[in-house]
Amino acid sequence: MILKFSISLVGALFSFGAFAQFETADLENSKNIILKLGEGQTKKSLVALPSIQFLGNPQINPDFQKLGIELYEVIQNDLLFSTFFQIIPSRNYLEDPSKTTLQKFDFDKWRQIGTEFLVRGGFKIIKDQIELEIYAYDVAQKSAVVSKKYLGNKRDVRRLAHTFSNDFVEALSGQKAFFLSKFVVSSDRSGSKTKEIYLMDWDARNLEQITFHKTISFSPNWSPDGKSILYSSFAQRKKTKTRNPDLFLYELASKKLQHFSYRIGMNTGAHFMPDGKNIILTLSQGNNADIYRLDLDGEISKKLTQGPLGAMNVEPSPSPIGDKIAFSTDRSGNPMIYVMDKNGGNPERITFAGKYNASPAWSPDGKKIAFAGWEVDHFDIFIINADKTNLKRITQAKKPGGKWSNNEDPVFSPDGRFLIYTSDRYGPKQILISNLDGSEERRITQDSYNYFRPKWSKNLD
Repeated sequence: MILKFSISLVGALFSFGAFAQFETADLENSKNIILKLGEGQTKKSLVALPSIQFLGNPQINPDFQKLGIELYEVIQNDLLFSTFFQIIPSRNYLEDPSKTTLQKFDFDKWRQIGTEFLVRGGFKIIKDQIELEIYAYDVAQKSAVVSKKYLGNKRDVRRLAHTFSNDFVEALSGQKAFFLSKFVVSSDRSGSKTKEIYLMDWDARNLEQITFHKTISFSPNWSPDGKSILYSSFAQRKKTKTRNPDLFLYELASKKLQHFSYRIGMNTGAHFMPDGKNIILTLSQGNNADIYRLDLDGEISKKLTQGPLGAMNVEPSPSPIGDKIAFSTDRSGNPMIYVMDKNGGNPERITFAGKYNASPAWSPDGKKIAFAGWEVDHFDIFIINADKTNLKRITQAKKPGGKWSNNEDPVFSPDGRFLIYTSDRYGPKQILISNLDGSEERRITQDSYNYFRPKWSKNLD
């Protein structure tokens, strides 16, 4: 598609002490830019990204090099992962950035090497604060598209860099990027026989363990406001000392843990409805696994599926506006993806390929559904339109030994341009990210642990 938008050249001084207050000051005029953006591979804009200069006194700030490197690496990684940009190697530069200022340099020397956008940044250290001054220039127009200062604690250096990357991508595309978002995921990092729930930034940094049940905790999910996490766990019950796949609700700010649903049998695959007023999940009441809606007190308000004939109905996933629910069911024989109304009516089969389709996830615009499909001997990631058209395979990769890898647990990015999923192509199940046609795929986690059912936060600010 073609996006047209107006970029106001705005300079802003952000106070990130609490990341809440900010002041803005208008700079020059505005201009119109047209970029072609699509699901597939697009022409990448050539960006020159010189090192972030230190503008203070090295004698009293011995850690300036480490901070400068971290600022640079975060911005570089963000821009590369956006798939909009290709970074020009520094060996191609015709001008030494260290001998020019952030605002005075020769545009023509950058234009001669094909530079479309030039990012010039510098920073100061003031006690325990860091001030990042950074500009992104349109070289052809010889004008700035981003001109800002960011102020925050040194421990928030990555957030400052991510915030600039967000601003830059939004200025050029008119869409917010995801560089301040997070994942919640189950992992065996605490031991091979256990799984706990973890938070991490989208680039796998700032890892935080939030459960300590010392058992199997799985299928985490965000509340719509990003303030709470739902997950299931075999945590031991205090009174009976028994274990059951129960549902828990964890509040991130207060660290309050609520034992939310503890009916005998499965209490799994929970999702908040988009309005935050109800939760849908799979309960196994008796011998059947069906999808139910609970109110915020944990009480059943409606049974949404009724078998049929002992069928398993699992993995409910509400559409972005909450009018539909996708789920996996074996009512037609092999497990396939169905979509029903929010109250359980009009179930309709969406997928017809392969032997086993699981883990449906909606795109933010509600037009697509991603899922994991089993073919012969492995899972791959697929996308299909919600109207059952245009089925696409996204993954197809082999392990080093030549066997096909398993690619599972797809989730769309908050901006709808990417998918994350898990893959065992490297041995352990790692988190990968791909654009929507699979032409660009990158590994997010780089370790020897396993990750299961990652979910992407909706936070874009």
